Amino acid sequence: MRKHGMTSPLLLACILLGGCASLSQDGGANAVSAMTAERTGQTVRAQRVDDASERDSEVAQLIAQPLTADAAVRLALLNNRNLQASLAELRMTEADAVQSGRLRNPGFHFSRLHGDDTEIDRGILFDLSGLLTLPLRSDIGQRRFQQATLQTAADAITLAADTRSAYFKAVAAQQDVAYAERVLTSAEAGAELAMQMVRVGNWSQLDQAREQLFLAEARAQLAAARQQSVAAREQLTRLLGLFGTQTAYVLPDRLPDLPPSAEEMRDVESLAIRQRLDLQIAKRDADATAQAWKLTKATGFVNVFDAGYINKSETGRARQDGYDISFELPIFDWGDARNAKAEAAYMRAVHRTADIAIRARSEVRERYAAYRTAYDLAVHYRDEVLPLRRRVSDEMLLRYNGMLASVFELLSDAREQAATVHAAIAAQRDFWLAETALQASINGGRAIAAND
Repeated sequence: MRKHGMTSPLLLACILLGGCASLSQDGGANAVSAMTAERTGQTVRAQRVDDASERDSEVAQLIAQPLTADAAVRLALLNNRNLQASLAELRMTEADAVQSGRLRNPGFHFSRLHGDDTEIDRGILFDLSGLLTLPLRSDIGQRRFQQATLQTAADAITLAADTRSAYFKAVAAQQDVAYAERVLTSAEAGAELAMQMVRVGNWSQLDQAREQLFLAEARAQLAAARQQSVAAREQLTRLLGLFGTQTAYVLPDRLPDLPPSAEEMRDVESLAIRQRLDLQIAKRDADATAQAWKLTKATGFVNVFDAGYINKSETGRARQDGYDISFELPIFDWGDARNAKAEAAYMRAVHRTADIAIRARSEVRERYAAYRTAYDLAVHYRDEVLPLRRRVSDEMLLRYNGMLASVFELLSDAREQAATVHAAIAAQRDFWLAETALQASINGGRAIAAND
């Protein structure tokens, strides 16, 4: 072992294998953006400290005009602080993965004994066990990083779905307020007319009380609609990450029109199995757990094994060179418990992956059925109920103009029309919520029920 015969190859191997892992420029954000764009049509960008002014400028441009659903999603993916925190955490995970692909720093020891003679011991130790298992540990770290990348993409897709849902709720609530204000105006006119009719003796107290009751209920419904609108708007504002003067953004007056037809998805289950990120995460977790099991079996008997070069100098004698080996003696722990735990962890990951696949198939079938039902119901209100209600109102107006119906019958018809219009708005809103929930189920974001 003299002439450094052992240490040169060992040192070279440590340098080559221990220094190959490095950090990326984007910290995984580009992969997250690609997966998010594939499923939502919108990209994701990790924000740095010096990007604040650029972000604020983009936010100002987006809120300078009435928001569409796509613009709201783009704004949320750009400005939501919780998503940015997830992207920062992903970079931390990448750092851990890189660290797992590096060797532990070598240890150096030095001792000096001084008496009649001077004796000096020097040595440097390398983690030989770590060197042997480095490829396996590096592979595990990379798998964990890939799994974290998928999870961050799933967070972004969930944010997009939540934002779309909140957007449709906020627009529908605002539309309800506008219609409730029209109903209140009609109720106030009816109550005032009833009061005048009673004053001249042409109406009973009972009929007047009915009109006053309708007015009181209309005021209560308007107050409730306004509060619901505030709550829905604030929920959207939180997801968009807006504050201060930014919260004065404008929403359109009404919900988007229904599409010409419902989307046909005959292979919705297979599409979900291909697209769902939570299933991909579970598969990566099972793979990483399998690799961890291999590592546990490889290091279960001896998991501390250091080797290195030493030399010794003593007064009046030639320097002595040699090597030093230290390893753990498996006397009390033979690694069987660690191996059993690793095997159980792998089986847990396998069963959870299968459970997610089963749930995904069922969930996406349920969401697609809800989507089709919501579309059919919204079309039913648009094409049948509302035209019939308008026809009834037109006939009532003709009867009133021909003095065959009283003004109060006209007002009563207006009340019935208000209930129908409110139900039509709710049906249209529920369709867009069901469509959002279906896309979330296909892509692996948290499923959103239409009535959430």
